[in-house]
Amino acid sequence: MNQLLSTKLFVPKTRPELVSRTRLLEQLNDGLHRKLTLISAPAGFGKTTLTSEWVEKCERPVAWLSLDKEDSNLTRFLSYLVTAIQTVLADVGNDVLFDLQSPQSPSTVSILTALLNDIATISCDFYLVLDDYHVIDAKPIDDAIAFLLEHLPPQMHLVITTREDPNLPLARLRAQGQMTEIRVADLRFNHSEAAGFYNQVMGLNLSEENIAALETRTEGWIAGLQLAALSMRGSKNAASFIE
Repeated sequence: MNQLLSTKLFVPKTRPELVSRTRLLEQLNDGLHRKLTLISAPAGFGKTTLTSEWVEKCERPVAWLSLDKEDSNLTRFLSYLVTAIQTVLADVGNDVLFDLQSPQSPSTVSILTALLNDIATISCDFYLVLDDYHVIDAKPIDDAIAFLLEHLPPQMHLVITTREDPNLPLARLRAQGQMTEIRVADLRFNHSEAAGFYNQVMGLNLSEENIAALETRTEGWIAGLQLAALSMRGSKNAASFIE
């Protein structure tokens, strides 16, 4: 198998101009007793930024895997998944990686069973983030994650960020109370967050009225707020620009 790219396992650094999403961080922390946290929204809503901030402030070990379309190969995906876990649990999954590199690899269920049994022996809690899961287009991988969630040991919690809902048993997890969901309505900047972004981070000193207008016109879309702020930096009359 091709060599794995280690930078896919790095947690993206938070930007210095970050507006802390305190209410969402609390929501993430409150859901850690469940199996899955799903952060699902279109591009530009700050899913990865939020998750990076949460990881930075998290008191438990967090493994990170940034996905791309090449990871739709099952063996490659599982190899990355195990390697990501090993960044926080070095002794977990060694035999699994060996089996994945074998010309005649065992079945996916056998591989995942061995991995889950390894995880079940550890004493500490940890979390695994799969970032940009929407790039995955492979039913065998969806099936593998579904199996993982079905049999997840209490020591592990899975976080998935995605632009669209994955083909996983979400309805069942929701009904069982085993899923925390953060969606567009949650990720939109509220008035207080928009004000903090424009006046504290960007230094624009906008009026409450102007902030409210921008919040309404962008519908709290973070990318839209940023584009407006960059445009206003070069404008002599912010109020006219907003109008």
